[in-house]
Amino acid sequence: MKGSAKKYIKIMRLDHWIKQLFILPGLFAAVFLIKATVDTSLLLRLIPGFFATCFIASANYVINEWLDAEFDKFHPTKKFRSVVSEGVNGKIVWIMWACLSLAGFGLSLLVNIPFLCMSIFLWVMGLLYNVKPIRTKDVPILDVLSESVNNAIRLLMGWFIVSGVTIPPSSLIFGYWMAGAFLMATKRFAEYRMINDKSTAELYRKSFKFYNEKSLLLTSFCYAMCSVFFVGIFLIKYRIELVLLIPVMIGLYAYYFYLSFAQDSAVQKPEKLFHEKGLMIFCFVFIVLFAILIFVDIPWLKIFTDSTILNLPGAGK
Repeated sequence: MKGSAKKYIKIMRLDHWIKQLFILPGLFAAVFLIKATVDTSLLLRLIPGFFATCFIASANYVINEWLDAEFDKFHPTKKFRSVVSEGVNGKIVWIMWACLSLAGFGLSLLVNIPFLCMSIFLWVMGLLYNVKPIRTKDVPILDVLSESVNNAIRLLMGWFIVSGVTIPPSSLIFGYWMAGAFLMATKRFAEYRMINDKSTAELYRKSFKFYNEKSLLLTSFCYAMCSVFFVGIFLIKYRIELVLLIPVMIGLYAYYFYLSFAQDSAVQKPEKLFHEKGLMIFCFVFIVLFAILIFVDIPWLKIFTDSTILNLPGAGK
């Protein structure tokens, strides 16, 4: 009985709950931009908000593992998932999905209505991504964009934990979305390389019929550039000093590309990325530099926003 229960717990992917920390940048952005007070009431919204996100994510994971079982058997590592290797009862899976969904919505109500709306949005995207006849994960480009939009949703969820009456700048939303698209496209690139056989890759993921290594690498690069572009707009507009984060961000993306070339790369399993020391160093430098630039003014950076036209000596002669 214990073994039977364990395989159902596995499909909830509790180890993936760490990815729900992606709501925190939205929270920090709201505190920074609207000068919100960090107090006990914020913590009392953050706790149910975090676990609501976890439960909705697990609801999506449950149906993902159930509906993907026929495809995961062609993946070198996913074929060992409990749904594929051990078999599970479909009725129990759907009951779990319903219970996790209701738990997530219930906790969301403890935050506020905008947060609940984002929880529903995250839940709906799980259905669109996994369930036929739509199943966006089978459509090239749309598969990445529809999965990575969850990043933008989490950003909004973090923001609404702080404020239910304002929304973050569109440049930040799109920048965060494109960052997620970069992560998801790079994940597919790493998966494609590891499988190393196009016919098998197509059996595992239908969108691989239209992709190859070059197209996946190029789209990943495009998403990275879009992310840096939108984030750059946000940083320059709201605090010019933060533009110094861009070189670190570019280095972070470049290092992530580097990781994707490794066999059985951690890029395929984002929940394992904290084991990558180099990546964690980049993240640490990014966070520390961000904390410094929030408080330190650097006047000469105003040259990037100053509209004054310089008249050079001798010009016009």
